[in-house]
Amino acid sequence: MAGFEVIRRLFGHEHGERRAVPRTGVPKEALVLVVDDSATIRAVLGKMLNQDGHVVLKAADGEAAIEMARTELPDLIFLDIVMPGMNGFAVLRALRRDSLTHDIPIVMISGNLQATEQFYVQRFGADDFMKKPFGRGEVFARIQHLTQSGRLVVRPRTAVSSMALEPEYSADEHAAIPDIAMPDPQDQLPPAGESA
Repeated sequence: MAGFEVIRRLFGHEHGERRAVPRTGVPKEALVLVVDDSATIRAVLGKMLNQDGHVVLKAADGEAAIEMARTELPDLIFLDIVMPGMNGFAVLRALRRDSLTHDIPIVMISGNLQATEQFYVQRFGADDFMKKPFGRGEVFARIQHLTQSGRLVVRPRTAVSSMALEPEYSADEHAAIPDIAMPDPQDQLPPAGESA
């Protein structure tokens, strides 16, 4: 029973108030695009970012991510590497070649060890990398690093397209979203004959 209590303290509701308080040293109300084919990862990362006062856009595939980045011009993008269709490296290359999206800071994310290695070998202009599983501390360390280096600058904006926003969760659904993002099983190995 004591072991469960420790886990509950680490991940449970006792920290809810602390999480609701925005962190210092990082900008607030950044428009952040989360790109991942996993609805769970989009929900977990979205929850973490929302709790710190950021506006979160979500895309489930590379093509939607590119269009959303061009239309909404987010302040920051979290981009999964292993996705069906257009993978994260292809999305990163397309965003870096486009004059509208060239300067948006991008943090690549993956739970695939081969993709992680490939990221370091073929760094196509990403600003940072975050390995799954990740928690709040790692997400905000990335944001703080980008802010301190001058890469993340929150631009004032009048509105965000309502089409870009996913429907809000109910209070119960929001409470059920875990606080740690775990990789999906398909992230563990690339499809046969294909590298991540």
